[in-house]
Amino acid sequence: MAGATLRDVARRAGVSIRTVSNVVNASVPVSEELRTRVEAALEELDYRPNLVARNLRRGRTGMLALVVPELDVPYFAELAREVINAARAHGYVVMLDQTDGDGERERELLGRGSRATMFDGLLLSPLAISADELRRRANRVPVVLLGEHIFNGDFHHVAIDNVAAAREATEHLAAMGCRRIAAIGDQPYSTGETAQLRTVGYRQALEQAGLPVDDSLIVSTPRFHRRLGAQAMRRLLALPEPPDAVFCYNDLLALGAMRELTKAGVRVPEDIAVVGVDGIQEGEYSSPTLTTIAPDKAHIARTAVGTLVSVIEGTAPPPADSRAPYRLVVRDSSRRA
Repeated sequence: MAGATLRDVARRAGVSIRTVSNVVNASVPVSEELRTRVEAALEELDYRPNLVARNLRRGRTGMLALVVPELDVPYFAELAREVINAARAHGYVVMLDQTDGDGERERELLGRGSRATMFDGLLLSPLAISADELRRRANRVPVVLLGEHIFNGDFHHVAIDNVAAAREATEHLAAMGCRRIAAIGDQPYSTGETAQLRTVGYRQALEQAGLPVDDSLIVSTPRFHRRLGAQAMRRLLALPEPPDAVFCYNDLLALGAMRELTKAGVRVPEDIAVVGVDGIQEGEYSSPTLTTIAPDKAHIARTAVGTLVSVIEGTAPPPADSRAPYRLVVRDSSRRA
């Protein structure tokens, strides 16, 4: 029955409207016999709750916000899809916004007069804002953090272990017989914590493999974009002794690097092997296909949204870092005969 109401369900089950409401909202315990009758009527009539009305009664908007540095970066676009799916399962819709990594935009979002009143909770991937600023934020909208900006366990935070992931990517290249392994994407400044963690893992893997750490093989980039990966690869190819492999700190850098290698007539992986991070779909269709560290985006989304909903409802455990799984996906860009 399209558009069935609580009154329709109550009439079908032979109970009061209040009893139906108690079952739907799980607000007051009812007997097993009544619950079974009401649930049968709900299914028969294909009842759909009015989420807008329910949220208004609870003083909520029924909306979550996902704010990331760049929506046109494929990793964030793919993560947004998973967040929307996870939020829908909890009865929420998702607003999307981006900060371009700008500290003022992040601060504005958390200010008293911000749009925070439009949503019940915020999933934020910050780059510039500090832990002290988050603690002192003017609005008290519930927040769960994504990404690798370091907050020392003061907030709910979901991320992969970037040191371990970078170490595994570099170990893979060493196991393929590579001996001059370069790195593209280091960011030695205050907002570059993700990159810095990946540099730590890269260096650890070289040391464990007994390979020298050559700083000339570590190329910094201000962002993780294709164009910057190509520029960094040109710089590496100009060295007196170019690398025989490159670990790129995200897949876009790796795709840019592979494009530059193709232009230079360098074979991938025969001459230079390439590995990225993010597991974006574009890497499955590049030529050659891209080896990557693939975070479990669905797990990240489910964990982050579930945690945020529990914070909104007042049932969340104390703030903690949650480590999401990842896997090394070996493809043609590093698969040598």
